[in-house]
Amino acid sequence: MTAATTCELTVVVACYQEESHLRESVRQLVATLDALGRSYELLFLEDCSRDRTADVVRELIAGQPHMRAVFHTQNVGRGGTVAEGFRLARGRIVGFLDIDLEVHCRYLPAVLQAIDQGADGATAFREYEVGWRPTAFVRHVLSQGYRWLFRRLFDVPFRDPETGFKFFVRDRILPVVAKTRDPGWFWDSEIMILAHQAGLRVVEVPCRFERRADKASTVRIVRDVLRYLVAIRAFRKRQQQGA
Repeated sequence: MTAATTCELTVVVACYQEESHLRESVRQLVATLDALGRSYELLFLEDCSRDRTADVVRELIAGQPHMRAVFHTQNVGRGGTVAEGFRLARGRIVGFLDIDLEVHCRYLPAVLQAIDQGADGATAFREYEVGWRPTAFVRHVLSQGYRWLFRRLFDVPFRDPETGFKFFVRDRILPVVAKTRDPGWFWDSEIMILAHQAGLRVVEVPCRFERRADKASTVRIVRDVLRYLVAIRAFRKRQQQGA
């Protein structure tokens, strides 16, 4: 381990409007991590939520030496928040998962095993059970459409670039993180493209995706689709300019 490394694993928990489920999700995550038998830390980054998420985070980390938190005074966005967490991580392996656990933390051992076996990183490949709730169905269709568009725009082998469940060897991913620019949801795809271009071997591990009916989504479909398209255009322009 390097001098800056103090544990085997850092799990970055990006928090925005998570009050309703954060305590229970962290309880399940801690149980999974404890069962792994690895030293770890939980690094919370609270992105200026409008509910009581920040208060819940403070309660969770109180008296817990393996948990720490950063509290933003203004909203940074998903990508900027996770990138900050990666830079602040102390683990040999660093990664994040969406704390709503729609891809459950029980898949963490399989993802870490792929890294133990020599991969530079591993991510979840989401296998869906869609259901017939209108919002969930629309989001599934859009997600499949994005996968289709991504495969045609970018010469990379990944089938599910936007998944919120990604882990990497920290020393290998940090130079890639330094090249990311998007502060929003496109960061998930950006880090995958740049990692592939940097020669990192990142594998996808099949994981079941179960959408939660009890959670209010922070996704706004029309707004976020437009932001994705703008982000893709900006990224392709930077790539063409060699930036």
